[in-house]
Amino acid sequence: MNKNNTVGFILIFLVLFGYPYLNNYLTQKENTNHTIKMESLSNKTKNIYESTKQTNQKNGHDNFKNLTQHVTEKFTVIQNSLMEIKISNKGGYICSVKLKKYTNYKKEPLYLFKRNESVFNITFISDNGQVINSNNFYFEIITKSKLQAILRLNLGANRYIDFMYTMHPNDYMVDFCFNSSNIKTKLSPCMHLLNIQWAQKIRQQEKCRKFEERYARLTYRFLAGDVKQLCETKDDIKNISNKLQWIGYKDQFFSSVFITQNNFESTKLYSKYLVDKQYIKEYNTSTDVSYNDLKQLKFNFYFGPNDYTLLKNYDKTKLKNQNFELEKLVPLGWNLFRSINKYLIIPLFDWLTSKLKITLGLAIFLLTLIIKFALFPLTYKSFISSAKIRVLRPQIETINSKYQGRENALTRQQKTMELYRQVGVNPMTGCLPMLLQMPFLIALFTFFPSSISLRHHFFLWADDLSTYDSIIHWNNNIYFISKFLDNHISLFCLLMSLATILNTKYTMYQQNTEQEQFSNSKWLMYLMPIVMFFFLNSYPAGLNYYYLISTLITIAQTIIFRILVDETKLLNKLEENKKKIKLVKNKPNFITRLEKMQQRRQKLMQQQLRRKNR
Repeated sequence: MNKNNTVGFILIFLVLFGYPYLNNYLTQKENTNHTIKMESLSNKTKNIYESTKQTNQKNGHDNFKNLTQHVTEKFTVIQNSLMEIKISNKGGYICSVKLKKYTNYKKEPLYLFKRNESVFNITFISDNGQVINSNNFYFEIITKSKLQAILRLNLGANRYIDFMYTMHPNDYMVDFCFNSSNIKTKLSPCMHLLNIQWAQKIRQQEKCRKFEERYARLTYRFLAGDVKQLCETKDDIKNISNKLQWIGYKDQFFSSVFITQNNFESTKLYSKYLVDKQYIKEYNTSTDVSYNDLKQLKFNFYFGPNDYTLLKNYDKTKLKNQNFELEKLVPLGWNLFRSINKYLIIPLFDWLTSKLKITLGLAIFLLTLIIKFALFPLTYKSFISSAKIRVLRPQIETINSKYQGRENALTRQQKTMELYRQVGVNPMTGCLPMLLQMPFLIALFTFFPSSISLRHHFFLWADDLSTYDSIIHWNNNIYFISKFLDNHISLFCLLMSLATILNTKYTMYQQNTEQEQFSNSKWLMYLMPIVMFFFLNSYPAGLNYYYLISTLITIAQTIIFRILVDETKLLNKLEENKKKIKLVKNKPNFITRLEKMQQRRQKLMQQQLRRKNR
């Protein structure tokens, strides 16, 4: 195998295995200064669920005493065609959200959370300095319709606090308004901020828990525009003094997002891993909102899928001119790769599935063909570069046999570079097309695991393209194997790995290096597909299916190129270049510069050797 193909395989290896870990490392490094031990925070998590009640009992709240009487907890339901929301009169908060058009991996109705899995509390300071928490009081339901509910905390003498929830037809966004009337005398004159606590347990919705944990992240957006996340691989906490626009509790494909129209002033965020089989993580938020003039406060909740197109449209419709960028909840890679997904992959994939109305399996196949066709000029240029080096191999072997031994290594390199210069071949030409293809490879690597359009869509033997397609699975733990394969074998991943081995073997054979495949690190080319199998086994079937089709197309292209390219004519053309280049003196090209560098290196080594001999 020539140097170009070797470098290409190494680059692909680094992309597939290095990129996810590098991205994870950078995320952890960014949050290192904000993480603390779980033991010191165990009580703080419980505070959101338990302490507000204890605080009120300790301090008392005479002005609100009659509102804590034991009455029956009641629920009111508002709903549209997309979701059903249940609101409790105790605390006046949303205690349950069901998405009607989705199910979990068990084909059960999909709830983002149910009662006792979410907490929402607003803290006040009364006129006598007492701490008042909204989730300890019983609200009255004063208005109820299919799309709207108003719950009132009646303080008497025409004093009240209203929580108003409004849904819209065919929309995952919920309006939440905090209204108050004549309560200024009930509250402390020093109270300029409302403290809001929001907590939620994240339910396991997907078949592959480990993969879902990787994409479950507490995400937030600064007023300045940056979108950040807490560390997704361990417990994490962060205190933020800068203003925020929204806070998102997301899993792999769904999110609960709290959006403010007034900015969150200062915020403490906390993400905790859960070992419960039903839940994967727990998110907690404590934040302040300015409340100087007792005006109406407006918020929004988004309860819905992490669909890039859907979230992007909110900046053009409901959140127009506010540029909240909710679409950044969808992880599509760093800026370059995100741009490729944003402007090319997602529009093309949406067009294939919505306009042509074809199955997702066929859409992925056509997407692969289109990308391969678009990159064909680069692929062809890389193949021609490899073919030029292949036809020069007999002359290179002559040089190697003439200048044998380690002491002649630099001489061999110089003679080889001289041969390339004489025939007008740049050995790096074949690497450049591969480098230009890498952003597309990485972009697709991030696109498929985050694409909700693949979720619960079957193709061939895969019943869900958004997760692994298990053909063999077992329950017993097998040392080393279970750790990496997660007790299953994905057929698309297995076929992709076998196709990669076939492509490697065929390429080596075409380069006339099959006899030395286990020398000069050639065995690494066979090891890489095996490592890829262990790494990608739990990745979505849609991603492995794409890699399988892409590899098979690459093999077909190589065969066709080999048939169409006359290597005898190519060699004759290179020999003709020798005559032409001999007439041109001091031609400034890459080979000439490389030769000069090698000459300087050789002189330096000779000088060092002389010094040692002295």
